[in-house]
Amino acid sequence: MGKMAAVMGSVASLVTEPGEDAFRKLFRFYRQSRPGTTDLGGVIDFSAAHAARGTGPFAHKIVRSQLSVSSVSEHDAHRAGLQPVSKWRAYGLEGYPGFIFISNPFLPGYQWHWVKQCLKLYSQKPNVCNLDKHMTKEETQDLWEQSKEFLSSIEEEKIKNRSSNQREQVAAACGFQGFQAEAGILNYYRLDSTLGIHVDRSELDHSKPLLSFSFGQSAIFLLGGLKRDEAPTAMFMHSGDIMVMSGFSRLLNHAVPRVLPHPEGEGLPHCLETPLPGVLPRDSLVEPCSVEDWQVCASYLKTARVNMTVRQVLATDQDFPLEPVEEKKRNITIEGSCHLDDQNSQVKRARLHPNS
Repeated sequence: MGKMAAVMGSVASLVTEPGEDAFRKLFRFYRQSRPGTTDLGGVIDFSAAHAARGTGPFAHKIVRSQLSVSSVSEHDAHRAGLQPVSKWRAYGLEGYPGFIFISNPFLPGYQWHWVKQCLKLYSQKPNVCNLDKHMTKEETQDLWEQSKEFLSSIEEEKIKNRSSNQREQVAAACGFQGFQAEAGILNYYRLDSTLGIHVDRSELDHSKPLLSFSFGQSAIFLLGGLKRDEAPTAMFMHSGDIMVMSGFSRLLNHAVPRVLPHPEGEGLPHCLETPLPGVLPRDSLVEPCSVEDWQVCASYLKTARVNMTVRQVLATDQDFPLEPVEEKKRNITIEGSCHLDDQNSQVKRARLHPNS
């Protein structure tokens, strides 16, 4: 406890130093942090046993979130590869109304399917990719096939647009009946990647929640306030974790300053070592994952992380505008492998098919 108090004290003193805003200071601190040291002593770990018991150093900040257990049947949850909602470990944070953190609700092995979807299916055209701005159409036509040239042959898989059901079930369990997954963004992180401080305000309707799914290596997520001079709260995001931001938390500053290497070197998180079951429910939304496909996914995720955010862009009486809508105010800084050329650049959204 003495070491923890020292860490919290040093972080607090860092925030009060003159110069950069409080969020930027902590972003820089965690970006330079050393895994396995007291640098990460101030980061909340919702997967830890003490979080479930309501004890530990952050007990005063963590609250249990009540989910709508009856909104998603056990059968429908299983179809999407999820545990029964009654078994989900969902938490909130004092001072952040509308924020829900669900600690890996996936059934063992079922993350394999969603990882494959993110890497193989959602990277295909006609979805928009930030590489489109810097490479030719031919070069970005099939990124999956280019990444697995070492394999001699691969069976071509027919795309089935059925996977939004999972995201809508998560939204329903959190009390958002009628949520429609209309658009999504996938961010692919290597170990040296970061996501700069920003607010997600591109959607036309901010009353709907934002759902965030993490797969692969763990990362540090910072959730701040409406202004960047408010010090953010740091938390780990592990593979399979889901975050829901709605209401007040929907327009808060947030960032990812650090993707953490596997503690044992290059390796997969333990939850990804369990294979997808060979026999799936007849009406399952989850599809089999071949050995060849998983070899590619596993090789990538040993030193990488994938994050998928899903949004409902429109209210019930709205339509997509004929012309792109430029944001009036940009507050996005993206570091690492993804950059915006100037402040007036439009954010490209990987707009998914409504049923995808």
